[in-house]
Amino acid sequence: MSITDHFYKNRVAINVLANSIANAQEIYQTAEGFALIGVLSKDYDNVPSAVHAMKEYGSAINDAVSIGLGAGDSKQGKVVADIVHTYPGKHVNQVFPFVGYTRAKAGTDKSWINCLVTPTGQPGYVNISTGPHSEQGEKAIVSIHSAINLIKDMGGNAIKYFPMKGLSTKDEYQAVATACGKADFALEPTGGIDLDNFSDILEIALAAKVPKVIPHVYSSIIDKETGATKTEDIQQLLTEVKKLVNQYG
Repeated sequence: MSITDHFYKNRVAINVLANSIANAQEIYQTAEGFALIGVLSKDYDNVPSAVHAMKEYGSAINDAVSIGLGAGDSKQGKVVADIVHTYPGKHVNQVFPFVGYTRAKAGTDKSWINCLVTPTGQPGYVNISTGPHSEQGEKAIVSIHSAINLIKDMGGNAIKYFPMKGLSTKDEYQAVATACGKADFALEPTGGIDLDNFSDILEIALAAKVPKVIPHVYSSIIDKETGATKTEDIQQLLTEVKKLVNQYG
C-alpha cells in the first residue's frame, strides 16, 4: 500500500496517536485504514530503538506510521531524518529547515514529508523559522505562497500548520487553505483540534479545494486514564470525514 491508499476517496486521512501496537491496530481498523498513526521519535532513547519500534508498529498496520517529532520539537528534526534513513515510513513530520535533508536521507520520493510552519498573526503569512537555531532568533516571515514554493523545492509534500490552537487562528488558517488549494498542495492542520471543531476545520480546507488534507487530532481524543486513543472518537471522526468528502467531492 502507498500513502494514497490511506486517504478516504483520495482526499482525507486522519492523523492520531497510539500508545501501543494494540491501540494502533484498533484505531486502524476503526478508521477503515484511512488513518496515519503517530509514533513519536521523542519517546525513544536513540535512533535504533525508534526504528525498531516503528517497524513493529508498521508491520501491524500496513506501515501507516507517521514518524513524529513530539509536539513539534525542533531538536528532534535531525533524529527524525536519521530514522527515515533506515525506516522511511509513509508519513514523516518535519520542521522547515530539515525537509530537504530528510528527503535526501530517505533516498526515495515515496515517503510523504510535511513541513512545519507556524502562525504569525498576519493572514497570508507564515513563520518558517521552525528549526532549533532559527526559532531562537529573528523570525523569518514569508508569504504563504512563497512558503509553499520553497517546500516544493525542498521535496516536501504538505504544509503542517501548527500550532493552530483550534479555531483561534481561523482567519490565518483560511488564508493558508486558500493558498494550498490554488497551488494544488496538501495541508495538515494541527493543534487544538477536537471533536467540536474538527468538522469546521476540515470543511474550510475542503471548501478551499485543498487536494489532500491530514487533520492531526491528538490529546483531545486520548483517554486520560489509559493513555490510549479512544476508538469511539475515531469512529466519530471517520463519520465526519466521509460526510464532508462526499459533500465536497
